Amino acid sequence: MSSSPKRRAPTPIFDNINRIDPGIPPFSLATLDCSIDISVLAEDARQVTRFLLSYDGSTATFNAYRRDIERLCQWSWLINECSICTLSRDDIEQFVRFTLTPPKAWIGVKNVARFSKINGERVANPKWRPFVVAVSKEAFESGEIPSIVNYAPSHATTKATFTALSSFYDYLLSESLISSNPVKTIRQKSKFIRKDHNAAVVRRLSNLQWDYLIETAEQMADEDPENHERTLFIVTALFGMYLRISELVADERSAPVMGDFRADIDQNWWFHVTGKGNKDRTVTVSQDMLNALKRYRRSLSLAALPTPSEMYPLIPKIRGTGAVSSTRHIRLIVQRCFDAALARMVADGMREDAKELKASTVHWLRHTGISEDVKVRPREHVRDDAGHASMATTDRYIDSDRRERHQTARTKRIRDR
Repeated sequence: MSSSPKRRAPTPIFDNINRIDPGIPPFSLATLDCSIDISVLAEDARQVTRFLLSYDGSTATFNAYRRDIERLCQWSWLINECSICTLSRDDIEQFVRFTLTPPKAWIGVKNVARFSKINGERVANPKWRPFVVAVSKEAFESGEIPSIVNYAPSHATTKATFTALSSFYDYLLSESLISSNPVKTIRQKSKFIRKDHNAAVVRRLSNLQWDYLIETAEQMADEDPENHERTLFIVTALFGMYLRISELVADERSAPVMGDFRADIDQNWWFHVTGKGNKDRTVTVSQDMLNALKRYRRSLSLAALPTPSEMYPLIPKIRGTGAVSSTRHIRLIVQRCFDAALARMVADGMREDAKELKASTVHWLRHTGISEDVKVRPREHVRDDAGHASMATTDRYIDSDRRERHQTARTKRIRDR
């Protein structure tokens, strides 16, 4: 080999879900500078592709597993110089340690496409890196520039790596390609994942911040209905039905339409959604949410309420036809509303609250809606509407607002005076 593989950036291997085929080895295999026979690389890649394609119904899972399994392949082929089907428990532990402090040449400062098309030909992007430095929204807006020397994966990231690897080796085991799952034989994962007995604080908006945000969305809709009635509906739905951004867009998993709002025989309205993990659920539609839907539909020149067979896109494009299919597009829509609410708070002299709002993300709307409802609704009802797999997840929201928690305790007396 020309130089240490740790000193040069690796080439991406696995393309997008609609561009991989178990019967066709990735073209970038031929360019890998390693000592392993190409037939071994091709068989490894075939098994990885077959495994990844089993998640073609969930883009998020596919992308997450592709990231971790590709890192494994790069390390196994280029550094450990062996097939991924021959890795032992000790090898897996070495790989996990590698992911904690990868070589600088393997780290990037922004996410880029793995491949691009040049002169009609698919080529690897030389700027792609297996690992990417992440900075918080607040730090980025404060001028912090991502630096490869600051790369440090979170414990959640390392835990996700173990999950991906274990699932992959379970697949190889089911195909009789290995005799045991080396990931499951690691007894002390705590060496890599610190157990935190204090649950992470659920990030949410305060009541004041939410009031400013929804009032701002209403003002934007009143002043420019053509562009912002949609904004108002999106903000309301994310909060009022605890939706994830991905549950509003059309993708290979689902395409939300107006007919997904349906009334039962008691005329109670429900929203039918395909959510995380490709799981279907029904979400309670409150009267306020139903009123928001009616307002939104009137702005689209539709009848007040949809029919079960109505296929009009839930979030249509303003320019062009069809449904919004990009979560990034939804984020930009809501972020404009966040920015406008932030400006109003600053103008009203509420700089501390505005500072906190500046650090928030769109997903906080889901957290805020759940946190508010868990105070007054039965936990199991909130759990089912939110699509939580267990009550333990819902319980995290019970004590989520530390500001309110402290406010109620501030005047607590130790003894009468």
